[in-house]
Amino acid sequence: MARVLVVEDEAVLRLTFSQFLEDEGYDVVNVDSYNGAIEELERESVDIIVTDIVLGGKTGIDLLRTVHEQDMNCSIIMITGEPNVETAAEAVRHGAFDYIAKPVTGQQLQRVVRIALDRRELARERDSYAARMDLYRRELEAIFNSVNEGVMTVDQNLTVRRVNNKALAMLGHDPEWMIAQSLDNVFSGEWMPARDALRRSVNDQVIETEFRLEINEAPGGPRVYQASTLPLVEENGPHMGGVIVLRDVTRISLLEREVDEEHIFRGMVGKSPSMKDIFKLIEDVSDTDTTVLICGESGTGKELVAAALHKGSVRAGGPFIKVNCSALAEDILESELFGHVQGAFTGAVRDRVGRFEAANGGTILLDEIGDISSRLQQRLLRVLQEREFERVGDSTPIKVDVRIIASTNRNLTAKIKSGEFREDLYYRLNVVRIELPPLRDRREDLPLLVEHLFRRFNTAFKKEIMGLAPDAMDIIASYPWNGNIRELENCIERSFVVCHDSVIRPEHLPPEVTHQRQPFISMQNSGASGSKDKALIIDVLGKTDWNIAKSARMLGMARNTLYQRMKSMDINRDDI
Repeated sequence: MARVLVVEDEAVLRLTFSQFLEDEGYDVVNVDSYNGAIEELERESVDIIVTDIVLGGKTGIDLLRTVHEQDMNCSIIMITGEPNVETAAEAVRHGAFDYIAKPVTGQQLQRVVRIALDRRELARERDSYAARMDLYRRELEAIFNSVNEGVMTVDQNLTVRRVNNKALAMLGHDPEWMIAQSLDNVFSGEWMPARDALRRSVNDQVIETEFRLEINEAPGGPRVYQASTLPLVEENGPHMGGVIVLRDVTRISLLEREVDEEHIFRGMVGKSPSMKDIFKLIEDVSDTDTTVLICGESGTGKELVAAALHKGSVRAGGPFIKVNCSALAEDILESELFGHVQGAFTGAVRDRVGRFEAANGGTILLDEIGDISSRLQQRLLRVLQEREFERVGDSTPIKVDVRIIASTNRNLTAKIKSGEFREDLYYRLNVVRIELPPLRDRREDLPLLVEHLFRRFNTAFKKEIMGLAPDAMDIIASYPWNGNIRELENCIERSFVVCHDSVIRPEHLPPEVTHQRQPFISMQNSGASGSKDKALIIDVLGKTDWNIAKSARMLGMARNTLYQRMKSMDINRDDI
């Protein structure tokens, strides 16, 4: 119930005004003087004061001034028997709600008081809403500035609207300078990939997630940030701009790099069980002179294995000579391997040292050994048995101290059965056999290989491409890679040539990769192998804190494939 104070020195009017207001249900108190009004106000607050201007000694204007000076928070309605412009103006200047001239009717007084109360209620609601909004704003501001990520928003014109303290620290800019700056002024140099991503989010309303920025000139030294950009759109409303979120992952990046280095063995990249076994075998056999036969499909890295064997051996200071046996005709290959003397054949105008002689004290790699002729197989068998040979056109034996490594993408056992390859030579070569798996059987190495190639080509092309967009990685993960690592290398190199963006997208990949992609499943889903696969998936999910996209990349498969595997293997986070 609203409380109204009536101040009137004439008793009849005072009682009349009180009766008018009581009839409306108000709690009415009446006094006859300024002093009586002040005493009543000190005793208890009121909502409305209805006062005559002339009170004897003091005036209603004095009361109005005192009420506002002491901030008593009530509305005052002035009543006068002698209205004039000056009095009305003074009353309004001191904050009177309304000004009524006598004679005053009950209906008139009731209406003005009702309006005054309605205005007070509206003002009270407005103040309450403003207080709640201020609290909400301060809470949001506190959250905005306390999160561990840098956050910056821009409007549709790519002008900075808001930036939190973390982002300011990352960027090293003055907060007063930042607001209302153009995005081009804020993000330059090494930050340009972030500018491009945020521009795409604003202009094309696309989301760019978890791309990396390596900032060498960051405040406090080189930093690595993980960035995401997304458009700002009101629900069922207009497009408002965009936001970028920056997370400092320098420490994580260093740890990942350390882990990656553990997966690089003498220039070879891999973490799959098959590659780890090969790395161990290479280490075991490196320090010996044992002949090694490297088998595997074209593009699997047989030459890298041979180089790793040489680098880890006592012969590492000696020459490493490579001969492609399938690229040369028989006579030319014979001269290449064993050398010739002047006049040995037409065009032999001087003596020539062969590859075996050039490799003395080191290692020779006979690449594609399965393609040499029967006559050369016989000569090679003698070198393996006696470590000596004669140049073409000469009968003087030459002794060599050389380690022989052979490689092939052919099935030598089948060639032995068909009479195309000598069995005794095969056993001389196959003392230690290293079988390189095709890329399709070591899919978990794909992300490592891609990252390794990115580092190489960023240096070669003087670019700063951060990585593959998630949809491009999905294509890479599901492509069969019949050309193995060599095909992957060519694919990434081609993408670097045509990419002028901060990340490689599907449109940058070769058409044969995007158009001929095939779903590939390298894991088994049953039996003991299925149990191992389930354990592997759970282990990777745990390492990524159940980040499906990152786990899929680590496992070398598409996200949808991982979801299907998790469903078929009944892998659920709540059950682990």
